[in-house]
Amino acid sequence: MNIFSSRIGALREMMRSKGWDAVIITGSDPHGSEYPADRWKQVEWLCGFTGEAGDVVVTADHAGLWTDSRYFIQAVRQLEGSGVELHKTRVPEEVPIPEWLRGQLGEDCIVAVDGYCVSADFASSLPGTVVSVPDMLGRFWTDRPQVPQTPIFTVQTGEARASKLERVRTFLRDRQYGGILLTALDEIAWTLNVRASDIEYNPLVISYLLVTEDRALWYVLKGDVEDPETRATLSILEAEGIEALPYTDIDYIGEEVQGQLCIDSSKLNFDIFSSLAARGNAIVDMTSPVGLWKAVKNPDEIESMKEIHVKDGVAMERFLYWLEKSVDAGMEIDERKAALKLGSLRACIGEYRGDSFETISAYGPGAALPHYMTPKEDAPVLKDCGLYLCDSGGQYTLGTTDITRTVPLGKCTPLEREDYTLVLKGHIALAMAVFPEGTPGCRIDALAREPLWKSKRNFGHGTGHGVGFFLGVHEGPQDIRQNLNPIPLEPGMIISDEPGIYREGLHGVRHENLLLCVADGCNDFGRWLKFETLTLCHFDTSALETSLLDKDELEWLNAYNERVYRTLGPMLPVEITEWLREKTLPI
Repeated sequence: MNIFSSRIGALREMMRSKGWDAVIITGSDPHGSEYPADRWKQVEWLCGFTGEAGDVVVTADHAGLWTDSRYFIQAVRQLEGSGVELHKTRVPEEVPIPEWLRGQLGEDCIVAVDGYCVSADFASSLPGTVVSVPDMLGRFWTDRPQVPQTPIFTVQTGEARASKLERVRTFLRDRQYGGILLTALDEIAWTLNVRASDIEYNPLVISYLLVTEDRALWYVLKGDVEDPETRATLSILEAEGIEALPYTDIDYIGEEVQGQLCIDSSKLNFDIFSSLAARGNAIVDMTSPVGLWKAVKNPDEIESMKEIHVKDGVAMERFLYWLEKSVDAGMEIDERKAALKLGSLRACIGEYRGDSFETISAYGPGAALPHYMTPKEDAPVLKDCGLYLCDSGGQYTLGTTDITRTVPLGKCTPLEREDYTLVLKGHIALAMAVFPEGTPGCRIDALAREPLWKSKRNFGHGTGHGVGFFLGVHEGPQDIRQNLNPIPLEPGMIISDEPGIYREGLHGVRHENLLLCVADGCNDFGRWLKFETLTLCHFDTSALETSLLDKDELEWLNAYNERVYRTLGPMLPVEITEWLREKTLPI
C-alpha cells in the first residue's frame, strides 16, 4: 500500500463514521483559481496527481480522478498504485461527476465536500444531500501549509482604481443592484490595481471584494502584516475609500449589503453562498462584468505588452543561441538546465517578477505530454537530433508573456518534419485570420486544425487562451477552442495561438505566439477584425517540409522572421545577431 492509497483509506474511514456515501476533493481553492496556492493542492496530497485540472471522487468502493486530455498520460503514471482510476473529461464518452454519482448512488445519497473549495454552481448540480466540511483533509494533512501572505504592491495599468470602481458602480446603478461580490482573484487585482505573490506564477492577492454604491470592502489577510510595502499599499487604498477588513469577515458579508447582491455561482464558493442564502440576502446570479473589462486591454496596456514582448524576445533568442551552440559542442544539457538557463536570462530584464508558469522543457517523448513536468533529478539530456519543445513565459510589470518554440536539434525524422510543418501551417492560418465583428473564438478554431485534419491528425487541448496584463497567463472569458463559448473576440483582447501534435513515446510539437485582436476596417458587410502578432522570436525553418507550405504561408513566415530579425537584431550581441540573420533568411 503506497502513501496515497493509505490516505484514501483514512478518508474512507471518516466517510463510514460520518455516514457519507461520497466525498469530492477538488483541485481548486476558495476563489475558483486555476492555480491554487500550496495550501489548497488537496488533489495532489490525496492521490499524487499534479495537473492543473482535476477532481477526485471517493466512495466506499471506488476512487476516481476526473481530468482532461492534457493530463491523460500524466495521470495514468502518477495514479499508479494509488487505487484511483482515471475518468476522462472533454471527450465524447465523458460522464461528469454529478451524472456519475447519480448512476452509482442514486438521488438519496449524502455527498461531503469542502464547501470553501467547491463552487455553489457545482454543488447545486450534485445529487442527494450536500454536506460542507471545511478543511476536511486537515484532519489527516497535519503539515498542511498556511494561507500565504506576501507583500502587496500597486501597479500602473492605464486606468485608475477610481475609474474602475466607478465602472462597477455604474453597472450596479443601471440595474438597480445593491452591490457585487468579486471572488475571482484576477478580477480583484485588476479592479484595485494591486498585485502580490500569494499564488506561484500568479501575481495575485488572496482576498474578496465587495463593491456597493458608497463602499468598497476588501477582505484580505494583510491587516496585521508589518511589511512596509503592504502597509503603504493599504494606506493608499484607504485614502481612496477602500476599506481593508479581515479575510474571515467575509462570513458576515450579508450584513453589509442593502438590496440585491450580484454573485457568480460558478466562482463563488458553496459555503459563502450558503451563508448568504441563510441570511435571506436577495441574490442575483450572473457573470461578473469585470472579466470582460479586464480582457479588453487599454492603449497603455497594449503598448506595455508590445514593449515587454521585445525584451522577452531578446531573452528567447539569447536562449536559443546558447542552446544550439551548447548541444552542437557536445555539452551535457538536460531539460532542467535548459529551463534554468532561460529563467536566468529573463531575470536580467528589469521588469521581471518571475515566470508566468512552470517552464515546460521537454525533449523527445517528454514533449508528447502537453503539460509535461521536467524531472527535478535525472532529467533527460538533449541530443543533437530530434525535437525539443519549450513552453515558457514571464511575469513583468509591463505585462505577461507566453511562448512555445519547438526546436530541431539536428537531424529529424520524416514524421517529425511533417508534424512540425503541419502544426506551423495551423498556427499561420489562425495568425492570418480575418473575421467579422461578433465572432467567438470557437468559430475560428477550425482554421488552426484544418491543416491537421486533412491528414487525420488533431490535438486535445484548446487552440487559444486569453492572457492577462501582469496577471494570469490563462484568462477568460474569451478563448479559441472547439467547445462552444459565445463570447466574441474584441479589439484589445490578447489570445494565444498554439496548435500542436502529440505522439506518445515519440515527440510533441507546439508553436505558440500571443496575438492582439485589432480592427480591420468596415464595408457593406460590416466591421472586420484580424490579429497582430505580439510575440517576437524566430521560427526555425530547418525542420520544415517546405513542399507542404503554400505561397501565402511562406510569405507570412518569411515576413515574420524578417520582422524578428529587424526588431531584435540591433539589441543582441554581434555573434547572436549574425546567427539570427542566418536563422531568418527567406525560404
